[in-house]
Amino acid sequence: MPSRQWSAGAPVDVRATLGPLRRGRHDPAHRVGADGRFWLAAATPDGPGTLAVSARDEVVTGQAWGQGAHWLLDRLPLLCGDGDDWSGLDVSAHPVLVEVRRRNPGLRLTSTGLVLDALVPAVLEQRVTGIEARRSWASLVRRFGVPAPGPDPDLRVPPTPRALLDVPTFQWHRLGVDLQRQRTIRAAATVANRLQECVSMTPDAAVARIGLIPGVGPWTAAETLQRAIGHPDLVSVGDYHLPNMVVHLLTGRPRGTDEQMLQLLAPWAGQRQRVMRLIEAARTPAPRFAPRFAYTDIRRV
Repeated sequence: MPSRQWSAGAPVDVRATLGPLRRGRHDPAHRVGADGRFWLAAATPDGPGTLAVSARDEVVTGQAWGQGAHWLLDRLPLLCGDGDDWSGLDVSAHPVLVEVRRRNPGLRLTSTGLVLDALVPAVLEQRVTGIEARRSWASLVRRFGVPAPGPDPDLRVPPTPRALLDVPTFQWHRLGVDLQRQRTIRAAATVANRLQECVSMTPDAAVARIGLIPGVGPWTAAETLQRAIGHPDLVSVGDYHLPNMVVHLLTGRPRGTDEQMLQLLAPWAGQRQRVMRLIEAARTPAPRFAPRFAYTDIRRV
């Protein structure tokens, strides 16, 4: 079992940094162990691999299994925010953000280097509730992924591009995935190698490349590249909850629009995703004034 230690030079909060990768408590590809280690399974360019990550003060430790073990360990620093520089982020005008940053000194932006693994769950989250999307993702990974190498029998590696292309339409329907999202995932799987090139591109070029996939708009591109390359400025425009959350925390108003959200975030141009992570870490949701959204479960149609 290969392993690696990396000295980050500053505290690293593994759970907070890698938390955005986890799609709900029942995500078969990502989990937090009882010992605090963050486990992830991935279809790396070298093959399936499993990585367990922990940190003590400034030292991050990774243990890996499978064909992709060395690939995952090579990427361990970037996964845990190496080069993610928050020193120029000034949130002094908002005491609540100052306090959140003080309480979370180890929060960083992750960069998995795995574009398709980040894109597929983002597509599943289009136009549906979080509960429905997480259920579809968990079912997809369990049915069409493979057992993750290593000691955890419940961990699964997400489907490879070939496996995604082999999923028949009726199985997508059973997963609760409509035709439009199916087509987007298939289109992405067809050009998975070209998408993976986003990792070595400039952030703007990566946005342009991923936006060529039919069905991938600004929201999906942002959700993908925030995780895959640690893009520090992408904001998930078009999200159902985020505008309300941002406007409420920064102004006290209960509701907001994308335009108002972007206007409030404009002073942090270039670092808006870092500010978004602080806002999310504040755990101050906007007030609710209406019943929860009732979706149509297409599995029963």
